[in-house]
Amino acid sequence: MKRMEKILLAKKLDGILVSSPANMRSSAGFQGEGIVFVSENRPLVFTDSRYTIAAKEECPEADVIQYRKNIYENWLTELLERLGREAVAGMSIGFEDETMTVQTYQTILALLKKHDLENMTLVPLHKGLDQLRQVKTELELLDIEKAEQIGDRAFTRIVEKIKESRSRGEALTEKQVAAYLEFYMKEMGAEGTSFDTIAASGIHSSMPHAIPTDKVLEEGDFLTMDFGCRVNGYCSDMTRTVVIGEARERQKEIYDVVLRAQTAAIQAVKPGIKGCEVDAVARDIIREAGYGDCFGHSLGHSVGLVIHETPCFSPKDETVLEPGMVITVEPGIYVEGFGGVRIEDVVAVTEDGCRNLTHSPKELMEI
Repeated sequence: MKRMEKILLAKKLDGILVSSPANMRSSAGFQGEGIVFVSENRPLVFTDSRYTIAAKEECPEADVIQYRKNIYENWLTELLERLGREAVAGMSIGFEDETMTVQTYQTILALLKKHDLENMTLVPLHKGLDQLRQVKTELELLDIEKAEQIGDRAFTRIVEKIKESRSRGEALTEKQVAAYLEFYMKEMGAEGTSFDTIAASGIHSSMPHAIPTDKVLEEGDFLTMDFGCRVNGYCSDMTRTVVIGEARERQKEIYDVVLRAQTAAIQAVKPGIKGCEVDAVARDIIREAGYGDCFGHSLGHSVGLVIHETPCFSPKDETVLEPGMVITVEPGIYVEGFGGVRIEDVVAVTEDGCRNLTHSPKELMEI
């Protein structure tokens, strides 16, 4: 609620209509389907019979209202009953234009006309609500760190599993590696995964977001594993690349470049520096090594209730870092027809630098 008050005051709004899952949870603690209305009064949570009991438990500081027909019809009716027509007609309401569909927006306009409330002002907030989540609280940081610790333990387990399988002469597939990682994380207490797990081996590792296949892990393969989980709704994210068997010289060279780029970028993270400046630290090292064309994605993204949040470490992001921001650092080199390497940690910006929340080893592993 305190975060929402900033938008209410800055935009001179009478209320905010929240519809995206992350911002409903952030504003009122609501984890189901519906909408949340935030104003200077108690938040209103509108949902259906599937979620009303849970919503009352999740949102003790809100009034939970069960709707039946049209959720926005119920929202307007509730406002009219509580505040009166004159007050509602003159309201200025913020809404999430980047997540609300055109159909929903047109439905609201039609309802305003139906209730003679066409003077109500709808104010698009763009990324305003998302930006409120950029700086994490201590509790949010703790949940992200717990999720990252689960990822660390899952990585240790999958390395052991691969070694064990190889010692018995059994070959795992990419799909099996991904499945084991997801099982380990859930077994250790994760609510679920942050995103679809990536396990890419051999030439598939040259695709940054490869989908796991039935391909068997083979001697000499790079194996890139990108995975994460959720704790209390907050996401983790990490990537490690290993070699199945003995690494070749070019594999060692590429891995070393990526590791040097990541190490330098993490050392550069501190309050006051721009996201694009951190990106440049890693990108320059990769470019100087001759692999500039093989690093096409941004260096990193923030994590929180959503796996890809802002700000980012990218060539275009001018956001100035602040303590409490949590961002991935994940340089990569992807050579088509050969393979690729990505190494990813999650760091939290501190008062004088950053704290790495990922603790899995980063020296090249030959399994």
